[in-house]
Amino acid sequence: MAALALTAAGAAQAAENNQAALHALVKARLAEEEGRPAAALSALSTLEKAAPGLPGIDGRLLEQAINAGDLKMAKASAERLWLRGEARFDVQLVLIVDAMRRSDWKAAQAYVDHRGGAPGSEAMAQLINPVLTGWIGVGARRPQPESALRDTTGPATTRPELQIETALIRLATKRPKAAVPIADKVALDDRMSRLIAARLAATLADRGEGEAADRLRQRIAEAAGQDDTMGMLPDQVIDNPRRGSAHWLAMIGELFAHTPNGGGGLPILFTRAAVWLDEEDWAVRAALVEALARAERSEAAVAFLNEQKGGLPPVLQMRRAELMADGGRVAEAVRIAEAVVAPADTPRSLLLRFADLARRGEDPAVAARAYQRLDAVLGEGAGDAALRAMLLIARADLKLRVDDWAGAEPLMEQALVLRPGDATILNYVGYSALERRKNVEQALARIEAAWQLEPDNASITDSLGWAYFLTGREEEAVALLEKAQQGEPDNGVIIEHLGDAYWRVGRRFQARYSWQAAALVADDERMTARLESKLRDGLTPATVAP
Repeated sequence: MAALALTAAGAAQAAENNQAALHALVKARLAEEEGRPAAALSALSTLEKAAPGLPGIDGRLLEQAINAGDLKMAKASAERLWLRGEARFDVQLVLIVDAMRRSDWKAAQAYVDHRGGAPGSEAMAQLINPVLTGWIGVGARRPQPESALRDTTGPATTRPELQIETALIRLATKRPKAAVPIADKVALDDRMSRLIAARLAATLADRGEGEAADRLRQRIAEAAGQDDTMGMLPDQVIDNPRRGSAHWLAMIGELFAHTPNGGGGLPILFTRAAVWLDEEDWAVRAALVEALARAERSEAAVAFLNEQKGGLPPVLQMRRAELMADGGRVAEAVRIAEAVVAPADTPRSLLLRFADLARRGEDPAVAARAYQRLDAVLGEGAGDAALRAMLLIARADLKLRVDDWAGAEPLMEQALVLRPGDATILNYVGYSALERRKNVEQALARIEAAWQLEPDNASITDSLGWAYFLTGREEEAVALLEKAQQGEPDNGVIIEHLGDAYWRVGRRFQARYSWQAAALVADDERMTARLESKLRDGLTPATVAP
């Protein structure tokens, strides 16, 4: 009888565990699909406890721990996978990071040297192993640890980024005189080498080699490699193995983040590892922010920036504002951005980014201030003339928002004087006039000129097709609008224009189909009302698209 009771209790417990496991599995899947890694990690942890040893769980736990930034969970999952012989690259990297955090250089090197044969591991190893081995050598006090950085394609260290890492390792091992010749001669031909060189300049100055640092900074400035987020961060030295490895992993992560298609989860993997190694490095933090943004996790990027203590550098304050605007908090973002650019010596690149944010806002007075600030710092060069022309267009756009054609027209004409062969400006000026049925023949000529310059531009093709529609050339309009719609199939304005043109040439079924499609993506109440009227009554003079 007692045995029977125990059996019944065991069955009940098993059923309860199965139900908990199923519930946790559903929660984990939903959280993963919704991009909520912390929630997914929590649910997967519950699942692992309810059903220990379930195939694939540790791999998913590791992925979500990396996404959520939970090193403790990432390490635990990586260790279990490693013991089972699953030497995936993410497993290997997490274990390398953990060993380096503990200054266990022997273990770190063993993980670096391991060849598990997992798909893609060898390619990743070629990117990071030489540099990691060099910095591990610094920690292990090996003689000339930079020898690990020799380029595998030749007998010497030839790649600029590896040369700069060599100089950084020499500085970290108190051999500044051996680092200076590299700083003076290394090529700065790409963005990555220039960004790493900026770290070398800061470290040279910190090591008493101020003149060499100044020479290197001058070369970087001449190469124009500092006009971006990474290049505008405060100077920070690289003087120990963890910082050296962190900055390299961050650079690789940022490189993947700027690669077409984003490299999957690699940007977050590399930049998370970098943050775990050196969470106080601004370039490392910035790299993680970009990786999260590229993964369409703007809220997570903002939350990470909000966690940083001691105040953000201006360039990261601006980045936070941009990410907030991407998440729909435009008015708040514009207020933050205007505070960022309040100092009189604000760099022009930040003024330009503020102007772009202000344009997205709904306060024309703020936008006007932004354009005025930016215009005040422009010079007379060709690049500045192009920017001034775009500012004139932006100012004209503010006027057109309140139907002030008289105020907008002279600004647009000034922009054309500055940039008479600019397709974007020609199209904007021509279409703005066309929308309001002003100077239609002149507007048509300008749009035709823009199209001749950029015949594959869907927006310009739409403008020309619509200009032909308005001037009675409906058959030509249909062909152009069909081409524009193929170029931007989700553009509601183009789809509505095509529907109107179809109706005018007697293709009524296709017209209604196009209007229905346009209604699905309409983002304007007036457009929605206009499309509803056309679907009900057909095209009338009152419901022709603007």
